[in-house]
Amino acid sequence: MQSSELWMNYKSFIFVLMSEKTTLQKDFYRESGKWLSTFQIWMKCFSPNLHFIYLLRTTQKYPKNTFLGKIWRLILRHYQIKYGFQIYPETQIGEGLYLGHWGTLVINPKVKIGKNCNIAQGVTIAQANRGKNEGVPEIGNEVWIGPNAVIVGNIKIGNNVLIAPNAYVNFDVPTNSVVIGNPATFSMKENATSNYINNKIS
Repeated sequence: MQSSELWMNYKSFIFVLMSEKTTLQKDFYRESGKWLSTFQIWMKCFSPNLHFIYLLRTTQKYPKNTFLGKIWRLILRHYQIKYGFQIYPETQIGEGLYLGHWGTLVINPKVKIGKNCNIAQGVTIAQANRGKNEGVPEIGNEVWIGPNAVIVGNIKIGNNVLIAPNAYVNFDVPTNSVVIGNPATFSMKENATSNYINNKIS
């Protein structure tokens, strides 16, 4: 291979490398609508909700039994207590996580959450310990979960779903739905999360 071809391949590699965004950058993009540098992300960490996302994503990069994994888990634990976020690094959460506020948020570590999801304060996403829905929820992409909503049991929440504040959800919810009430009911709506989930990442 000629030197000119090597140089072109090298430039292509660098372009791809620099154009790829990290999960952390995608999470912070949801808040600002801008692609931030590492320094700009650090400056945003004065907000408790963004600081916690930074700590959570950083902790998730390191295996639990490694030295750095243990150190970061200790740091994360401190801020779980300080900020009121009971979200664990074992929880599978897609890119573009948005925590609009901080305080009293509980998610079972076995829960799976998709991309571009908004989770408000007071939300509980929990395990059912008996009955036909024994287990934990699986939540799709572009789901907006309002304040004090409870989602419980081995259920599936589809894509593009809005769960209203104070809703109690213990049943499967299809894609393109709005869920409201306790006990909850749902209605089909094509633009369920329009203007509720903004700055989406692809």
